[in-house]
Amino acid sequence: MKVLPIGTAYAVWTGIGAVGAALLGILLYHEPAHAPRLIAIGMIVAGIVLLKATSP
Repeated sequence: MKVLPIGTAYAVWTGIGAVGAALLGILLYHEPAHAPRLIAIGMIVAGIVLLKATSP
């Protein structure tokens, strides 16, 4: 919180939680890992990286 604005920090941790939950569902509970789902996970990760990269 000393480095990132609150909105950025919240988005980063929320994104990590969403991606983590989706990946655990795929790995542990054998949920489908279709291409659109994996692309969506990748887009979330890309958004997190871009958000952190553009934060002051």
